[in-house]
Amino acid sequence: MRRRLAALLIVPALALTATACGGDDNKKSDTDKADSASSSPQAEAAAPKPVDSASPMPEISGAVGKQAKITVPKAEPSGKFVVHTLSQGDGAVVKKDDLVSMNFTGKVWKSGKDLGSSYQQGGSPQMITAGSKSVIPAFADALVGQKEGSRVLVVAPPAAGFGSQGNQQAGVTGTDTLVFAIDVGKVTPKMATGTQASIPSNLPQIKADKPEPATISVPKNDPPKKLVDQVLIQGKGAEVKSGKTVTMQYSGAAWKINEGKPKATLFDSSWNAGQPFTTVIGQGQVIPGWDKGLVGKHVGDRVLLVIPAGQAYGKQAKGDTLPANSTLVFVVDILATS
Repeated sequence: MRRRLAALLIVPALALTATACGGDDNKKSDTDKADSASSSPQAEAAAPKPVDSASPMPEISGAVGKQAKITVPKAEPSGKFVVHTLSQGDGAVVKKDDLVSMNFTGKVWKSGKDLGSSYQQGGSPQMITAGSKSVIPAFADALVGQKEGSRVLVVAPPAAGFGSQGNQQAGVTGTDTLVFAIDVGKVTPKMATGTQASIPSNLPQIKADKPEPATISVPKNDPPKKLVDQVLIQGKGAEVKSGKTVTMQYSGAAWKINEGKPKATLFDSSWNAGQPFTTVIGQGQVIPGWDKGLVGKHVGDRVLLVIPAGQAYGKQAKGDTLPANSTLVFVVDILATS
């Protein structure tokens, strides 16, 4: 497992998440993510148990729901992992493994370097799996036990951040303590729910009734020549619009090499990463089939995408499970948009 700074919102915001644990090595290219940031190995030592306070403490000012101002003491940090609730919301308590939205403002203690804020122009709330090992403890561990609507001060020593190698692209060294003001948002369903619509027999059949990679069964016939974007579960949330950020769970398989098999070999699934996938949609950040097939859908939708090679990777091979000229099959659960 490696911790990384996702390039999705490097300027002005940053998503402090980790790469997949046990996922396909081709994951980044398989969904054509704009995820080119540098990464660093997982910290050698486990993150310390959070404490409520440790001297000295940074000061946080500004209204909840807006970018915070962080004032860092001149003294050296304590070295402790501090998670301190500054103001408590009145929503539900975030439990381990809950998917929750959050906004943040960040700063490096020693240098005073700003790490950006999700409130700045072009930023958006981050979707974090509380307590997940694939997200740095500064976010994942800090959310567990908080109430929706709370503002939380986090002081994260290296073991609760990027570990001993730091993160060069973020301007974080292996000895840097990080400071965050986190505004806890809403707990979000981790998958689409509802009765799944029937699928024509000449299209892949989908089973995705558990929080795990979907089962995709590809029929023994040639794939369609045009893009298929069938809504299997109809959500009731906001419309997905071009240029907006979308968070989703997905599983994907290549058609031809799985033709006639009761269970396709997946080349990728967000479930293996321990985190849903977040991207800007409709702007070329992902393969054209995703941009065309997901814009206009809604939060809560489950969508079957069958994407011809010309709207996927064309003549490019992406490993044994994704040969050149592959028609791709995806099942996508749309969780949030902002």
